[in-house]
Amino acid sequence: MKRLSAVVRAIEGGAAAITSGRSTNTTQRRFLRAELDSGSFSRVNSRWCSHHEIANVSGHPISSAGGGGYGSMFFSISAASLAEDIQAKELPESKKFLPNDVVLYQYEACPFCNKVKAFLDYHDIPYKIVEVNPINKKEIKWSDYKKVPILMVDGEQMVDSSDIIDKLFRRIHPDSILDGDEERKWSGWVDSHLVHVLSPNIYRTTSEALESFDYITTHGNFSLTERIIAKYAGAAAMYFVSKKLKKKHNITDERAALYEAAETWVDALKGREYLGGSKPNLADLAVFGVLRPIRYLKSGRDMVEHTRIGEWYARMESTVGKSSRIIL
Repeated sequence: MKRLSAVVRAIEGGAAAITSGRSTNTTQRRFLRAELDSGSFSRVNSRWCSHHEIANVSGHPISSAGGGGYGSMFFSISAASLAEDIQAKELPESKKFLPNDVVLYQYEACPFCNKVKAFLDYHDIPYKIVEVNPINKKEIKWSDYKKVPILMVDGEQMVDSSDIIDKLFRRIHPDSILDGDEERKWSGWVDSHLVHVLSPNIYRTTSEALESFDYITTHGNFSLTERIIAKYAGAAAMYFVSKKLKKKHNITDERAALYEAAETWVDALKGREYLGGSKPNLADLAVFGVLRPIRYLKSGRDMVEHTRIGEWYARMESTVGKSSRIIL
């Protein structure tokens, strides 16, 4: 799969210079990757190819002006030949799961929603976002399930972040299982412990609660009036709720609990780049996902400053890469 991705990147690099001077559209790149992975590259629309300068084998560009010119033919034939040669040796896992329409119903700051997004981003699965208004939840009135995340995959409803990820993983890797007890243990730890440490930290003080709700209301689906009400009323409410959560989960010092959780995770890595070894596994993605919305809030900045988690987080940020979200 890595070899195939490298070829795709090389092909994309050759096609990156568009004669109009614009960068290659993200959706077009993903379409090209999906076509190449699925073994049907020859079906790529020649009009797309014809609007690029294609680099030939010697590295010199071949202009492809006009509809379906020589550059387009050269690119299509060369890429198809490369694809056939590689796929004769290895069948890409992504061939088994190429959904046409993925929609995530979410709250922007929800840690469980961010778990799902981290998985989708890492596997380069394009998805659309529907931001749910937490006050009236009108965006999910159609569903019997009244929580987020809800993921719609080609019309099929999936709910509960862990179940969603498990189903997606099995569709991408139908012949694989989790790496073992370690991966299951730490994936469970995220839901049973780590997420419960977050709210007491991000709403620890009134100023931190306001900072959090400023982020939530800026990114959320609110009218101007709702934004103002939610920011101040929500921040005040969650400040007091966080105190109850702190007591419920036997947390005496919020920051100490957050730092301890971060250090516990780093210890679990045992010197490895990721819990999964040379690449992230589901536990890595889960931890990264729930921490991502707080990373640049005060609590997240403090966590990175006072623990060893920063290097792992930076590696994950680079490995997961940019969001696969389709902006409508």
